[in-house]
Amino acid sequence: MQMIPMTKSGKEKLEEQLDRLKRIERPQITEAIASARELGDLKENAEYHAAREKQGITEALIRDIEDKLSRSQVIDLSKIPNTGKVVFGSYVELEDMESGNETKYQIVGEDESDLENSKISVTSPLARALIGKEEGDIAEVKTPGGILEYEITSVSYTAK
Repeated sequence: MQMIPMTKSGKEKLEEQLDRLKRIERPQITEAIASARELGDLKENAEYHAAREKQGITEALIRDIEDKLSRSQVIDLSKIPNTGKVVFGSYVELEDMESGNETKYQIVGEDESDLENSKISVTSPLARALIGKEEGDIAEVKTPGGILEYEITSVSYTAK
């Protein structure tokens, strides 16, 4: 069984989503199916078919989240000695060697990635180029447009 790395907050968000699906959405769908059944002929009942389709999607999502949680490997950086190396969960500040622009990312699990909140997946090309490097190192990222170079200006194991 392949383990899925995630941060503590990423696991908590998945657990919250699962709880919401089971406690709120599942009962609402069951109620919608029961109401649609009361409308009569199920063959031509659009509300019934829509509710059943939503039920199928919700149940598949519940199974998917339960599977991910059962295979989750929570990596808690507060329990890892800070060696200064870029590791899963670390916060990394970068400077684009060409433009001089600075960016900051946290390296997280695939299900946690959220570029708008500066969280990149550990499987992304940038994260793969950063893992194992230290402050002051240059990371080369192969992109379709060529190689991009970033200097690692800061590595921390807690949010700043």
